[in-house]
Amino acid sequence: MHHRLHRGLSARQVQMIAIAGTIGQISFGRTGRSLAQGGPASILICYAIVGFIVYVTLLLLGEMATQYPVAGSFNAYATRFFSPSYGFALSWNYWFNDAVSVASDLTAAQLVLEFWSVQHAWVVSLVFWIFLVGVNAIHVKAYGELEYWLASLKVVTIVIFIILGIIVNVGVNQQHEYIGAKNWHIPGAPFVDGFRGFARVFVTASFAYGGTESLGITAGETKNPSKNMPRVVRFVFWRILLFYLLSIFLIGLNVPWDYPNLSNRSTTTSPFTLVFQAAGSTAAASFMNTVILTSVLSAGNHALFAGTRVLYGLSTTSPRQAPEIFSRTTVRGVPLTALLATSSISGLCFGSSFIGSGELWGWLQNIVGVSNQIAWLSIGLASWRFRRAWIAQGRSLDELKFRPAWTWPWGPYFVVISVTALILVQGWSSIFPTFVTVDFISFYIEIPVMIVMFVAWMLLRRPTAPAKLDEETNTTPIGNEGYTTPITNSRNPSELWRYNDIVDIHTVDLKKDEYEEDKTGQDRTEDEIREGRLKGSRLSAIAWRLYYWVV
Repeated sequence: MHHRLHRGLSARQVQMIAIAGTIGQISFGRTGRSLAQGGPASILICYAIVGFIVYVTLLLLGEMATQYPVAGSFNAYATRFFSPSYGFALSWNYWFNDAVSVASDLTAAQLVLEFWSVQHAWVVSLVFWIFLVGVNAIHVKAYGELEYWLASLKVVTIVIFIILGIIVNVGVNQQHEYIGAKNWHIPGAPFVDGFRGFARVFVTASFAYGGTESLGITAGETKNPSKNMPRVVRFVFWRILLFYLLSIFLIGLNVPWDYPNLSNRSTTTSPFTLVFQAAGSTAAASFMNTVILTSVLSAGNHALFAGTRVLYGLSTTSPRQAPEIFSRTTVRGVPLTALLATSSISGLCFGSSFIGSGELWGWLQNIVGVSNQIAWLSIGLASWRFRRAWIAQGRSLDELKFRPAWTWPWGPYFVVISVTALILVQGWSSIFPTFVTVDFISFYIEIPVMIVMFVAWMLLRRPTAPAKLDEETNTTPIGNEGYTTPITNSRNPSELWRYNDIVDIHTVDLKKDEYEEDKTGQDRTEDEIREGRLKGSRLSAIAWRLYYWVV
């Protein structure tokens, strides 16, 4: 049936969805893997660098998502403002990224279960997979509410961890000794394996921060996005950054980089669990591991939702970039066919029993990490073209519903250049001192795949016969798809081999899909309620501000 997505996600749910999609990545062994590979200094510096890059990227995305809250988010923006062929390659790549993330998280669940020596952990992962598919098939509100409460549990637990980490460090531990910065001075620390170890941490950090960019995908199902998306962008990332850097700093202080089983082929121990154990509470460590398990499942749930919406967006864009069947939704607004297609890829996780779950998880992490970086780079490209189009067509910047002025004009260039550097540097460990084929492929397989898909779509979509060349613009109109196609370096339209589909910033439609607030309906009602609460008595206003900040 052809229905539409429902705007059923509230601001509090969208904020928690963004947090939930990323905290699951940090709270498991990814930090343990990073610590073992690069040491405490490398992990802190790399996560801080990637964190700042992602923050700027998120501001650029927020500007576009607030103006055009559509399904597909940055994938749709890359298609619309940069290049349809590039957008096609990016969207399918990111859909695969989300599908693989589900597989990675279910594989991670098997590793978490090693803490309790669970036999046949793959059976448990199968049950989790069925549960996640079931939740996503009900309604977007069910997904949003589940994510909200799972994220709330994780936030509370991480706050407890930060407090406990400080207490353990100052001497309240099983050894009754002050730890301080001792683990920064053991042999090999603070930079383990030199630049090679430092470079390897970048891809893990990219994996860990992955998910923040997908909050733009929720824009198509967010209530009053012109007001709620800016709130999400302004507040969520700083909370995530606070959780990451504080947690990672305390992990580097309290856990030695050479702790046994911190990261190996068969298992990966969570530093979070180790800190609880150091406090002398086995029960608390078991509880922490349970929270870690729910965190991993929440991250998988988030990836499954995002992948489903990306595939739906591919099938509804113009020109259509995926079969029409994926655009069909249920009466409740769930793109069920797209959900089933995305969830089927998660069967990859069951191959872990043949490879070694720790090894497979590492490969999947590399693939997804690089895919996240490509997504951030693409947001920079789309934002650069969007702003140029906005100015070229004479529209005032005051018309933008959300405008982080301090990121312009350097923001898009910074994101594109810095992320490109990350992609090139992080595979250093697979080349020096010895070339490791499998690792090299997992680091860089995304790049040739993107190139092949880009060229294939461009050749598929190019005109079969030359159209009349516009003498003034030197462009060839392509149907009514909202963009024009330059024929570069030639006045002869028959030279189709010179064809490319870079979007013309002077003709791209900037009015299409702009969100208009419902001044008389639900948007107004929610705004009036919020404003009324914040304009009450001084004590009441402070209480409500605190409430909105917390929730």
